[in-house]
Amino acid sequence: MSLDDLVGTANELIWSIPLIALCLLAGLYFSLRTGFLQVRHIPDMLRQLKKGEKSENGTSSFQSLMMSLAGRVGMGNIGGVATAIAFGGAGAVFWMWVSAFLGAATSFVECTLGQIYKEKDPDTGEYRGGPAYYFEKAYKHKARRLSLVYGIVFAVVTIIAMSFFLPGVQANGMASAMDNAWGITPWVTAIGLVILLGFIVIGGVKRIAHFAGIVVPVMAVAYILIAVVVFFLNFTEIPRVFELIVGSAFGAQPVLGAILGLAVKWGVQRGIYSNEAGQGTGPHAAAAAEVSHPAKQGLAQSFAVYIDTLFVCSATAFIIISTGMFNTFRGEAWPGDVIFEGSGGLGADVEPGPGYVQQGLDSVFPGAGPTFIAVALAFFAFTTIVAYYYMAETNLTYLTRKMKNRLAARGLQRALQALVLVSVAYGAVTTAGAAWGLGDIGVGSMAWLNIVGILFLQGPALKALKDFRAQKRRGLDPQFDPRLLDIENATFWELRADRQLEDAVRQGSPEKELDLD
Repeated sequence: MSLDDLVGTANELIWSIPLIALCLLAGLYFSLRTGFLQVRHIPDMLRQLKKGEKSENGTSSFQSLMMSLAGRVGMGNIGGVATAIAFGGAGAVFWMWVSAFLGAATSFVECTLGQIYKEKDPDTGEYRGGPAYYFEKAYKHKARRLSLVYGIVFAVVTIIAMSFFLPGVQANGMASAMDNAWGITPWVTAIGLVILLGFIVIGGVKRIAHFAGIVVPVMAVAYILIAVVVFFLNFTEIPRVFELIVGSAFGAQPVLGAILGLAVKWGVQRGIYSNEAGQGTGPHAAAAAEVSHPAKQGLAQSFAVYIDTLFVCSATAFIIISTGMFNTFRGEAWPGDVIFEGSGGLGADVEPGPGYVQQGLDSVFPGAGPTFIAVALAFFAFTTIVAYYYMAETNLTYLTRKMKNRLAARGLQRALQALVLVSVAYGAVTTAGAAWGLGDIGVGSMAWLNIVGILFLQGPALKALKDFRAQKRRGLDPQFDPRLLDIENATFWELRADRQLEDAVRQGSPEKELDLD
């Protein structure tokens, strides 16, 4: 069995029907348990992004959101949408929307847990957290060994996925887009990527947050604005686009009815790859934020799912479908038999990926499409790789945080940086199929571990949401003390609440300050 066959077999095993069902049903379950917070709390989401705190050790909610979006908005928003349409039909877009709406509730739970169980980095003082941390701590008082083992397993899987499997997808997409637009050979792109990435990742969390806070909003807004222009120029195509998306999603299109199952699979798979809800990546950035209550950042991160899928992915889908620059293939491999050909007359020899979007824009803005998408994808992919490194580093810190030899711990961090740079260089020059296959294995493995885990550990997040709502109803700015909610092992928040109480006592009115009566 060749390496490609091995990767394909592993990918099919991981992304089988049980994982698709788990993602959708977990999102529905959390939506019901939280009273559909993804709708009820939109004003709170926006308010937190505008007024969020920050400190010497923690980023603001906005910066944390940008770090999270840096990881979410990437190759999946362009190439991922294109491959979903190519192998799942236009109906895959509908299932991307469904996974995003339900996934916003899942994202709240995982990101709130990330905040509750965060801790300070022993070397830098910066906040660290994520699934490995909350898996270890949430049930530490009941099942210490099992919790520790589960946390270690997730950390190891995440380090492998984020440093080896996933960066190659982003680098490959960037190299492909630049080759299509300007004829730049992939190895030249690889060298440039390695140099720029090395400068950013060595600077630590603060530099990553600053970089993401500047680049992500600009690139996302520019891309959406271009899609809006295409929207108005192709205004008459809107009914047809939605008819094709919705009809294909439920098998109403005769030709595409036979691939209804693939529409669901590719829509959910690429949706999670893009918006990362339930994958366990969002909690890493969420934990880095300075907030007075974990639910605040959970809500902010829920909004990131909307931005990623309902805005950016939808923009890509509209560009591709409204211009007709796509083909849908029989099976799940390219090249293959075309069972549905878009009205734009895109040749079957165009590989599914950034080329679909480049051709779509080029049909509206002749000569500019390939260049704009290459530039957009360069920013999207680069910030995503930076975010991947941050998450890999956070999990390495989790594994080494108790090492007495801090010099050895820093040596492992340098080795991780080198591995990411090698992965990026290799991904840029390898084939797209191999890169996507490894990326899907990484995403699926993390999703299995994280979603199953948070279904067992959801209690603290739901308690935090209830407490947040109760304090809001009383007109308070929510503050968090886990001991009042019977949440154990949230050491960071216990110490924070003690400091607040001491400060309030010195000022002479603890009840007024903390409302602890």
